[in-house]
Amino acid sequence: METSNHAFSDLFAQLGLPGDAAAITRFITTHRPLPEDVELADAPFWTPAQAAFLREELGEDADWAELVDQLNAALR
Repeated sequence: METSNHAFSDLFAQLGLPGDAAAITRFITTHRPLPEDVELADAPFWTPAQAAFLREELGEDADWAELVDQLNAALR
């Protein structure tokens, strides 16, 4: 696995979402709890492009995977 030099706010920017602390908190509060039987990328609030990005990053254990895991945990 590659180590990431990105901040959590960078992941939100990569997803095309506001990345300031208040916006991140609002996003997580609005969309949690994500049911355990729903994969993060299958959540209904993602656009197709966002879902594809999340799947790709996790599937390849890529640069953003650690932060995607953190987002997944925050939404549970």
